[in-house]
Amino acid sequence: MGDFNSDYTLDEVLTAFGFGKYHGLLLAYGGLGWIAESMGMMILSFIGSAVQTEWHLSTGQKSLISTVVFGGMLVGSYLWGVVSDSYGRKKGILGVATITAVAGLLSAFSPNYISLIILRGISGVGLGGLYIFTSWFLEFVPAPSRGSWMIIFSSFWTLGTISEAALAWVVMPNFGWRWLIGLSSVPTFIVLLLHPFVPESPRFLCMKGRINEAQNILEKIAWSGGAMLPCGSLVYNQPQNHIDKDLNEISENDRLVSPGMDNGHDCHASSSSAALLFSSKLIKTNILLWFLYFGNTFAYYGIILLTSELSNQKECKTVAVHSDNIQSDSLYVDVFVTSLAEVPGLVISAFIVDRVGRKLSMVIMFVLASILLLPLLIQQSESLSTGLLFGARTFVSATFVVAFIYAPEVYPTQIRATAVGIACAIGKIGGMVSPLVAIGLINGCHQAYAVVLFVVTILLSALSVWLTPFETTGKNLDEAL
Repeated sequence: MGDFNSDYTLDEVLTAFGFGKYHGLLLAYGGLGWIAESMGMMILSFIGSAVQTEWHLSTGQKSLISTVVFGGMLVGSYLWGVVSDSYGRKKGILGVATITAVAGLLSAFSPNYISLIILRGISGVGLGGLYIFTSWFLEFVPAPSRGSWMIIFSSFWTLGTISEAALAWVVMPNFGWRWLIGLSSVPTFIVLLLHPFVPESPRFLCMKGRINEAQNILEKIAWSGGAMLPCGSLVYNQPQNHIDKDLNEISENDRLVSPGMDNGHDCHASSSSAALLFSSKLIKTNILLWFLYFGNTFAYYGIILLTSELSNQKECKTVAVHSDNIQSDSLYVDVFVTSLAEVPGLVISAFIVDRVGRKLSMVIMFVLASILLLPLLIQQSESLSTGLLFGARTFVSATFVVAFIYAPEVYPTQIRATAVGIACAIGKIGGMVSPLVAIGLINGCHQAYAVVLFVVTILLSALSVWLTPFETTGKNLDEAL
């Protein structure tokens, strides 16, 4: 494995072992969680009109089915981040998977509209926390290959999108929306079934002072690769000296949890973690990353909606008639094909993310996406419009992937899940606003205004990335600060 001193750090061990069989099992489990979230989100594309027809709902009541999910995700994004940082990634995963699975399955048995709304909102609270899988898996991956493996991890989102479209294609016409909701909850129940065999993040354990537990996990990683841990003791390489400079206002009792502290100090840890999150060293980064998540989500869902709206617009006529034909095969084909746009985005991001860096990768792809949208300032043929939007989605989805790698790398272990949760919550606001803008402007014959708005948002997102003070490529976690 290589020679270490008597004391060795977590990052030294992970780098020396590389990515092995043990990591492959973690990838499969985390990927399953990512598939579950993707399917939970994509189901909103299929059930609204079916429920509207069955229960004779108004357009506003139909829209509320999706809105309550996003509202629940706003709450869950922050809530589960705090739980994960305070009590562990594994407990956070257990909480979000339980709520998502149970509420999702019960939704299939909703006797009326009100119960469906309540259960979908609760399900959204669970879905909002499934990003914890990203932080959990990230904390096992060695720094040199972290970017590439996180891209592979992100590919499970696309797999879930495609799987949900295929499942809906088979289930909806033959069995209806209740069966689709029930079957879509299966991946989350599998996550729950396998949960007892999942390890806690060794980085979280070290941060909490549970060194022996972290060392036991490292021994399993070593054993799976036919290696052994070096003789000596595991030490946690927390960059405390850098953090303390911005925490002078915190009393000694409220300082960050250090090795040797137990869970009785969680209240103090939460207080100091909040102070760190909003300290002078991170406040600029927070604002820039919040805008990145908002702008990226706004543009991502906007391009998806533009694809359907522009392709069905004939000389600026309303597309309301088309939306009534929700059960036709074309809906499933459209979702399936447009989801494939994310595949080349994954390939491109995997190729450049570790070569040119996280920040430059996102800036390049944001700029390319904006260039592809510019021709849509004027009416184009349907085939050219579809091609341009396909390409724009390729690059915007790729920046989404890199952003989900970059943000957890920026923040230290103490606040990683909470900080990313807040960013995700702000991103969800962008997802809620985007449909109103895209559909409203296009249906109002203002295609150019819609395109200008998305281009400006994309370029401002690129600027926010460029201005962030930290580059994380090749660095150990907790080193960005």
